[in-house]
Amino acid sequence: MENNSKPIYQRILLKLSGEALQGDHLFGIDPGKLAKISTEISSVIKTGVQVALVIGGGNLIRGADLYTTGFDRVTADQMGMLATMINGLALRDALDRKSISVQIMSAIAVPGLVDIFNRVKAKSYLQQGNLVIFVGGTGNPLVTTDTAAALRGIEIGADIVLKATKVDGVFDADPVKKPKAKRYSSLTYDEVLEQRLGVMDLNSILLCKDHNLPLRVFNMSKQGALQRIVQGEDVGTLIKSGE
Repeated sequence: MENNSKPIYQRILLKLSGEALQGDHLFGIDPGKLAKISTEISSVIKTGVQVALVIGGGNLIRGADLYTTGFDRVTADQMGMLATMINGLALRDALDRKSISVQIMSAIAVPGLVDIFNRVKAKSYLQQGNLVIFVGGTGNPLVTTDTAAALRGIEIGADIVLKATKVDGVFDADPVKKPKAKRYSSLTYDEVLEQRLGVMDLNSILLCKDHNLPLRVFNMSKQGALQRIVQGEDVGTLIKSGE
């Protein structure tokens, strides 16, 4: 996608679910989907925008689901954290092939595989034009990668958190079940909380609200959507503090 508009953001935090990598499959990583996502991300980085990314692991292991089958919850969540590392390595490989420098930083130490998270180093990498992928969630069980995205966004001083989903934003009903559901162009964090819209988990919404960090929910599968957002177009649903 070619567009001469100047980006309106200097630094963004992209939250990508593990399911985004599995495509139409029920499990694993789809090479075609991985290539498409890496193309979207690289096109934004090449405009000069600093991009950090938090990746989930639901395409490989979802801790909450394992818990319902009898696993210890802490162990299940730890397995999920390791799954995010696999996805991070896959993304790095795909972006390496597009000549994008990538640094992976983890909330839990795995020497020789990924670096431990360091806020100062992460900001330095971003300023040098590297994509920084945050894996391992927050390093704690019982906490989702949505909360990790809000936390990392605050820590690195991101201008906005971009939550990639399979639908075109936030709706007043499930758009899959109700095709005529209304999409919100914008919402306040209080409206999201009061209406229990389920955009992200409660902790992440409260973190963004408390630190006045805007959030935009959009459909990553739409070609060029990410680039259109960083260039100021009204894509998906913008969530921010009320005036």
